[in-house]
Amino acid sequence: MKKLRMILALLLALSLAACAKSENPKSDAQPAQENASAQADVLVAYFSATGSTKEVAKKIAAITDADIYEIVPAQAYSSEDLDYNDDDSRTSIEMNDPEARPKIGSEAISLEGYSTLYLGFPIWWGGAPRILSTFVESYDFDGITVVPFCTSGGSGIGQSGDDLARQAGNGVWQAGQRFGADASEAEVQEWIEGLQ
Repeated sequence: MKKLRMILALLLALSLAACAKSENPKSDAQPAQENASAQADVLVAYFSATGSTKEVAKKIAAITDADIYEIVPAQAYSSEDLDYNDDDSRTSIEMNDPEARPKIGSEAISLEGYSTLYLGFPIWWGGAPRILSTFVESYDFDGITVVPFCTSGGSGIGQSGDDLARQAGNGVWQAGQRFGADASEAEVQEWIEGLQ
């Protein structure tokens, strides 16, 4: 009888352990499902030639719990390319040609499932770099709220957002915001909260 009790106790312990094991995957899977359904439908897409826009983009992504996508040019910009004092620099030539569409080298991204897109870029010669035109003309923004932001040493965002909205042809475009290279997280958060 004593052996029978020990065997039953052992079987009971094994059964409980098996139940606990089979419940663990469910409890592990549950947060993952909640995470997937609670995952923000926000994307931060940005182009950054010197790193300033990237820093602001990272702050926006952290604050909004967004996915992040870097618009990488197929041909990287050198410091000579970025010399706005040189009329023959690559960026001067591109910005003087409204039809210029530099190729994007980063892998294409699906916008499916996103309802908000923060779109970041530096200000070049008073406007968005032409690679942003390439980007907005390559995607469908129907049903997406697009919030432009830029970085600049002094120039404002100007008509950049309106120009990009016109080139995109769809989406709900909000007024944009300019940030300095040293924008604080508090400054970025205050702007985001003001959008809601």
